Amino acid sequence: MISNLLLIVLFVAAGSLFWQQRKQSESAQRLIHNRCEQLGLQLLSVSRGRYRWRSPEGQRGWFTQYHFEFSADGHDHYEGQCWLNGLRLIRFDLPAHRLPM
Repeated sequence: MISNLLLIVLFVAAGSLFWQQRKQSESAQRLIHNRCEQLGLQLLSVSRGRYRWRSPEGQRGWFTQYHFEFSADGHDHYEGQCWLNGLRLIRFDLPAHRLPM
């Protein structure tokens, strides 16, 4: 009986973590898309990078890094990254790129 209860708790915890990760990925996609749109850039792709216990600035917590590719003029592409803590954007890094006309 205890093993069944533990198994149920394990499945609920795994489902909850999966649900939160999907929610964070969708939020990151939306945040990156909006920022690129504000800057006049074309978003090409978004992918989840790694998890860390500390932010690049040294803050403690659970941080997720996302990588994205964008284009300024439709012919070139650049790679940027952003960091999220939960659903909150912590850092957004864009490399030097050609400005759109």
